[in-house]
Amino acid sequence: MIRAKKSLGQNFLVDKNIINKIVNIVDIKDKNILEIGPGTGNLTVEILKKKPKKIILIEKDNNLVDLLQNKFDRDVKIINEDVLKVNESLLDDQNLIVFGNLPYNISTEILSKWILNLSQKKIWFDCLVLMFQKEVADRIISNFNTRDYGRLSILANWRLKIKKIFDIKPSSFQPKPKIDSSVLFFEPKKNFLKFKNPKNLEKITRMFFMHRRKIIKKPYYHLFNNNENIASQMGINLNLRPQNLDFDTYYELTKQYEYSRS
Repeated sequence: MIRAKKSLGQNFLVDKNIINKIVNIVDIKDKNILEIGPGTGNLTVEILKKKPKKIILIEKDNNLVDLLQNKFDRDVKIINEDVLKVNESLLDDQNLIVFGNLPYNISTEILSKWILNLSQKKIWFDCLVLMFQKEVADRIISNFNTRDYGRLSILANWRLKIKKIFDIKPSSFQPKPKIDSSVLFFEPKKNFLKFKNPKNLEKITRMFFMHRRKIIKKPYYHLFNNNENIASQMGINLNLRPQNLDFDTYYELTKQYEYSRS
């Protein structure tokens, strides 16, 4: 019997009704599929029933890899690796549809890595169907002037259109987590503000949200060398707090930061 490893953030999805709802979110017949953290393969079984063209699984746990190989034989390709170390753009020459019951302890790190590594010309996936802790999902989909709005919201909405599909109760997992989960659906945006280095967006938001309850004057001055001209031109009140600035303001601030450094 395979036991979930707390160190790897494992909670296996066992509710067949929920699994069926997930595989029906998007048409996957004859499509190339990537599944992150397949666990014992419960979702994989239902994906295979939809007759995809190809399935790639990324699983770090050696014991689970053995189980998956025995269970699916040659029906799937298994990559025994930490997803954070995988170059996703090299996984396949065709775009992938991605499913993932992401490990709770690294879910935000995975999503952030994927976004920051996205090419501005060619994207490696058609869509993402990902499961997060509900509180993390709430941060991803939050809008400005709300409690949950922050770095993750701004980063995710820069390159992706995001839709919440449904919540999942702890009883759908084994072992049962202590919190609810949420399934989110992501599609790439065709129009977005291009940066010289996307990590500058990460830097800007980190500086502003380091002290989210304080006004933005101090981090702004630090980033722009006490030059108020940019804030004035953009109509930014430096006595606002970080959550009061909308997505586009952060994207434009990042662009202006890059100009100021060039």
